Amino acid sequence: MGSGLLFCPTCGNLLLVENHNGENQFSCSTCCYQYYIDRQITKGVPLQRKEVEPVLGGEEEWKNAPRTEARCPSDTCGHLQAYFKEAQIRSADEPATLFYRCAKCGRNWREG
Repeated sequence: MGSGLLFCPTCGNLLLVENHNGENQFSCSTCCYQYYIDRQITKGVPLQRKEVEPVLGGEEEWKNAPRTEARCPSDTCGHLQAYFKEAQIRSADEPATLFYRCAKCGRNWREG
């Protein structure tokens, strides 16, 4: 059998896989066509991974974010300016979380 959907040679409707008395068969729900499956039928489908989108936006969104005075927590950087964004990641009665990105080295961190 080829890959893909199988159609009834009598009436052209889609064939269904059913089990009758312990045997698998293709059968048509419209006419009386039946075809007993006498071998294993498999079809491999390659998985496609989803592209991961940045939660806080890409590089362009950070470039347009407001700046503030905040020390980079990196031991090797210590720059005093960072871009920031505010996001509500918990329930509405909790304070929002501030996300920072160092304007020099690009390290991300958060407060709250």
